Amino acid sequence: MGVQLRERWVGQPLWARWVLAVYLIGFLEGACAHFLDLIRGGFHAYASFPQVAFQAFFISSAVLDPLVVVLVAFVRRQGVWLASGVMVLDVSANWIGNWQWLHDDPAGLLRPVGLLPITLFGLFVVASLVPLHRTTAMTQRKPQAVMPSR
Repeated sequence: MGVQLRERWVGQPLWARWVLAVYLIGFLEGACAHFLDLIRGGFHAYASFPQVAFQAFFISSAVLDPLVVVLVAFVRRQGVWLASGVMVLDVSANWIGNWQWLHDDPAGLLRPVGLLPITLFGLFVVASLVPLHRTTAMTQRKPQAVMPSR
């Protein structure tokens, strides 16, 4: 398993390895943030969002973000697609849910855990979707060496 995983990473162009590494860092940070929110506030951690769907999404991010990390770490193209979907929902929910707060305090956009870093990471993930999907798909299609049976 370890050899195949190493071959998948080495089989990627250098730019793709960097992009995958940024995905891993970003989604690990997101997973930790959601876990900490849940530890601090339980299922009511996102009660400041009046939309129940947003609350449910942010709670489920404690599962979705680590799932993206695992799939991306194994260089699975499904991880690239899931990462893009999660980030589109995450950025949208954060902007919609925080719109009034941002309107009242525009400096909140620049806070370390504000909307700017989430938005920039989301744009990065979505912009890299197609090229990264293509290169990971090519790696997955490479035929595996078959061991002769005895």
